[in-house]
Amino acid sequence: MNYLPWIGVAIVVVVLVLLVRWILSLRRVVKPSEVHVVRRSKVTEIYGSIKPIDSGAGNNAGGGISRADETAGNVYYQIPSWVPVWGVEVQILPLHNFSVDLDGYEAYDKDKLPFVVDVTAFFRIADYRQAASRISDNDTLQEHLTSIVQSAVRSILANDTLEKIMTQRSVYGEEFTKEVNDNLKEWGIVPVKSIELMDVRDKMGEKVISNIMEKKKSFIDMESRKEVAKNRQEAEEAEILSEQEIALKKEEKEEKVGKRRAEREQAVGIADEKSKQEVKDQERLTKEKEMLVVEVGTTRQAEIDKKKVVIDAEAGKEKQRIEAEADVLVAEQNKLVAEHDAGAAFIQKTKDAEADLVKAKNEALGIEAKGAAEALAKEKLGQAEVAPQITLAHEIGNNQGYQTYLIEIKKVDALQAVGIEQAKNLGNADIKIIANAGSNVQEGVSSVMQLFSAKGGQAMNSMLEAFAGTELGQQLLGKICNAGNDAADKPITGASSNAGVQKPEADNKGKKK
Repeated sequence: MNYLPWIGVAIVVVVLVLLVRWILSLRRVVKPSEVHVVRRSKVTEIYGSIKPIDSGAGNNAGGGISRADETAGNVYYQIPSWVPVWGVEVQILPLHNFSVDLDGYEAYDKDKLPFVVDVTAFFRIADYRQAASRISDNDTLQEHLTSIVQSAVRSILANDTLEKIMTQRSVYGEEFTKEVNDNLKEWGIVPVKSIELMDVRDKMGEKVISNIMEKKKSFIDMESRKEVAKNRQEAEEAEILSEQEIALKKEEKEEKVGKRRAEREQAVGIADEKSKQEVKDQERLTKEKEMLVVEVGTTRQAEIDKKKVVIDAEAGKEKQRIEAEADVLVAEQNKLVAEHDAGAAFIQKTKDAEADLVKAKNEALGIEAKGAAEALAKEKLGQAEVAPQITLAHEIGNNQGYQTYLIEIKKVDALQAVGIEQAKNLGNADIKIIANAGSNVQEGVSSVMQLFSAKGGQAMNSMLEAFAGTELGQQLLGKICNAGNDAADKPITGASSNAGVQKPEADNKGKKK
């Protein structure tokens, strides 16, 4: 049996299997954090999870390729480059951000003072096609970026002083970023953010920064002390001002309270004094009114008493005059009686009747005057008791008619007393009157009453003087005087009768002497 064909077939199958296996082993799947740049004979393709961008290196929004060269996918076959036509070369670039760290990098400032800085920078690939044409591998990319950053840091820091560098780190970070960005435009790489100047310190064995720091520290300490002292001073001043303000406010409060208390006490005192003054004024007015009433009453009473005394004096004088006239009339009447004793009994009886009539009328007039006076006095007394004293004083002070009325009352009282006494005397007198004058008894009585007037007395006196000048008159007067002496031994009632009898006796005695 010929096994060669089968061997040949088996070899072919094995070869095919090995070929397929080898081909499958060439299959590559791009990792999410990588970008594979695949170069063929005439074509360069990019594989990876990137998005196309409109511009490459100038765009900082994110990594990617131009829109004309969109990604070919995430899977390709890495055929060895020695295979004609299908052979490829692959360059792997990072898709994520990567950093460049300068730790302990020696630099110099403007004054050639040495120091060491720590710088950290973050980059990303903006254009993978351009970056692949400039970079052979990642290590080379790292070295190139480190050199670029060192060059930028050295050139920028050498333009300023160390003190400025130490105080303005953020400014230098922006300058580093700008300088590196300009150098990396052709590389297809851009910085992710501003390069950070992490630390600035002395070089081993140097004390430049230490001295600057000590100087700065001493300056800060000095400023701190000054500021502390200033703050302490301001605090003390503020505390003093606060205490002063509190004291002033307390004093103002006490002053206001004191003023308020004083004003209140003053107001209360003034109110009390005003109240007392008003009470005193009212009391004074009351006293004045009372004193005015008393004064008016006293004055009016004094005037009334004075007028009463005057009236009493006038009444006394009038009484004396009447008594004197009565005495004269009695004497004349006695003389007339003696002259007419020899007359007819009819005349005597007529005289007795007329005398009784006159007596009755006089008694009636006296009683009537007394009753009217008593009624009027009682009426006025009742009015005086009912009316207030102030009204009485006002009426007395302002009403002249009322004053005249009071005076008339007193006059009525005086006339009443005089009339009563006159009536009593006339009633008790033993007088006989023959009234033959006039046409009737009333006219005769009226003529008789004229005898008791001053005019009648003068006429009677003239008659007696003329009658005494005759012989018959002397004899008649002698008889009358003798009759008077005899009558002196008899009891006589009435003041007027006594006066009338005693006076002729005195005349008789005078004549006897």
